[in-house]
Amino acid sequence: MNATLYFLRSSEQKILTDMLHYAMRLDELNKSLSDIPELAIYNEFYGFTSKDLGLYALVDNQLAGAVWIRRLNADHGSNGYIDDNTPILNMAVLPEHRAQGIGSQMLEQLFIEAGALYENISVSVVSNSPALRFYERHGFMQHDSGSVEQSPVDASDVITLIKKLQISAVIRPSDGYDPRRWMD
Repeated sequence: MNATLYFLRSSEQKILTDMLHYAMRLDELNKSLSDIPELAIYNEFYGFTSKDLGLYALVDNQLAGAVWIRRLNADHGSNGYIDDNTPILNMAVLPEHRAQGIGSQMLEQLFIEAGALYENISVSVVSNSPALRFYERHGFMQHDSGSVEQSPVDASDVITLIKKLQISAVIRPSDGYDPRRWMD
C-alpha cells in the first residue's frame, strides 16, 4: 500500500504527540505521555530549529504513521544518543496500518532527506522487539557503545542501532527549472 507522505512542520505538533504515544509503546502498556515526562524531549517544540526533520503518512486522508529525527545532546539523557551530530530516530505506524509497507516507505524517504544533512542516524529499540529486525532490514547495525540502556517507559533493555546514510543532495522536480524553456 502506498501512503501519501508529507513533511512534519512545527504547526503539526499534535501529529507528533499522537505518534510518540505509539512510538514508545504506551498504547501496549496502557500509559500516557504525562506518565513519563522524560519522553517530552522527543516531541516538545518540534520544528522550531533546524535540528528536526520528519515525515508523516496519510492513507485515505487518515493519519497512518510518522517518522522523525531530532538532534539532541548528552544533557538530554536520551536513549539512542551517540553524539551531538547524530540525530535520534522515532517512528510509529498506527496498529491498523502495520505490515503494509508504510513504515518502510516513510523510512526510505527519511533516509533520502536526512542524507543531505547527516552522516548517521541512530535509534534505540527494545531488545526483544520485532522492530529490531525491521531496522536491521533497513541497514541499521548495533552500535558498540558498551553500555546497557533502560527504557524510560518500562525499564526493559534497549539496544542502540546506527545507520550510515548516503550523503547526497536531495533533487526535487523543481531543481534546475529554467522558466524560459516552456516558451520554446
